[in-house]
Amino acid sequence: QVQLVESGGGLVQTGGSLRLSCVTSGLTFSNYYMGWFRQAPGKEREFVAAINRSGSITTYANSVKGRFTISRDNAKNTVYLQMNSLQPEDTAVYYCAAGIFGRPGVNIRDYPNWGHGTQVTVSS
Repeated sequence: QVQLVESGGGLVQTGGSLRLSCVTSGLTFSNYYMGWFRQAPGKEREFVAAINRSGSITTYANSVKGRFTISRDNAKNTVYLQMNSLQPEDTAVYYCAAGIFGRPGVNIRDYPNWGHGTQVTVSS
């Protein structure tokens, strides 16, 4: 049974930082590319960042480029999202996702496995 469990969300002031973690189980982690998505109230789920299987290639949404960093530790079956210079518009539920076919994508359909999400709230 594949499980993805996010943690690290919380309430932070504008300009602050958070580090999200996503621990996986039930899959061979190094075979999967990983992604982070987010969904704000009343909005569609959107792509944030992705990382390939080895961790050598990363992709970011323009809105977070230069502020967020995705990384992974294949020995710990864990993917991370370091978020710096947080802004109120970053407020959302953040989801990690795992995909195995092809290359890391930016679309929800590229990821068949999902966590339940962790809330990030940035106060102004």
